[in-house]
Amino acid sequence: MDGWTTEVKAGVEGRLVAFFETERARVTAIAPEADALHGAIEALTMRGGKRLRPAVLYAAFRGVRPDGGLGDVVDACAGLELLQSYLLIHDDWMDGDDERRGGPSVHAALRDAGFERHLADSLAILAGNLACTWSWRLFGTEPRVHEVVLRMHEEVLVGQQLDLMAVEDVSRMHRLKTGSYTLRGPMALGAVIGGATDEQLAAIDSFAAPLGEAFQLRDDLLGTFGDPRDTGKPGNDLRAGKRTALVLAAQRSGAPLRELDAVLGVADAPDAAVDAARDLLVRVGAKRSVEQRLGALLGEARIALAQAPLSQPGVAMLGELVDRLAYREA
Repeated sequence: MDGWTTEVKAGVEGRLVAFFETERARVTAIAPEADALHGAIEALTMRGGKRLRPAVLYAAFRGVRPDGGLGDVVDACAGLELLQSYLLIHDDWMDGDDERRGGPSVHAALRDAGFERHLADSLAILAGNLACTWSWRLFGTEPRVHEVVLRMHEEVLVGQQLDLMAVEDVSRMHRLKTGSYTLRGPMALGAVIGGATDEQLAAIDSFAAPLGEAFQLRDDLLGTFGDPRDTGKPGNDLRAGKRTALVLAAQRSGAPLRELDAVLGVADAPDAAVDAARDLLVRVGAKRSVEQRLGALLGEARIALAQAPLSQPGVAMLGELVDRLAYREA
């Protein structure tokens, strides 16, 4: 598995390097000051990242076009990375997160560069918008591709709205915010570029929908119970007051939640208090409930993939992604 995913990562990063070089010349010709936006987007995009979405896109593409190569989809893969940068830039600003991928988030980096706080935040929003514009340049002009990207973009924006409003239907929020542009959208994009039939598209969606929710549930578990050496963030979801699947499962248990209430949304909650809240999530069965739901979703995804009318190379690649996505450690 490492072979083909490494190939995708290297190919996409090479395309991004070339793209950023071209866009620097283009945007600074419009206004030299725009180099600040370009530099901020490039720094975030090229700093780490698993290139997960390109791998998902490529696997689905091979499910439809087994004889296809990475060159057939590398622009769309790079477009997904820029779309993600745009979403991360805005998400970090909305959440007040000053760190991303082991470095400063874009609004924090612009503040560090000497821009006044409000101006830096405003420039970060513009940087996100510019990254989105560039993603469309890479996605090209094919109408079916545009339709997939439009739907994916709409769903993730609505999902972010639901997240900000702390709706109780976390499953719906996950499906729209994370599942849409992490799995369902990239898979549909790869399939469409490969010339998928309606039957193949429906089968891919049946596989991607439960896998996308499982991916987010794993993220929730890592955000609270993960190894700090791998994630660097266990407990931060609690301190940030996020209404994760774990929190909702605890609230639905009917048990007293004094330890959880003491840290939820408390940014400076001490580690000991966070540890007590984590112990409570285990004690009331919230962790077990989320893990069981995750397992059920993976089962749904595997059944859907086994029944999908896709080529064997693509099925094998998609099957390899299941455990990698849902049982990852970071």
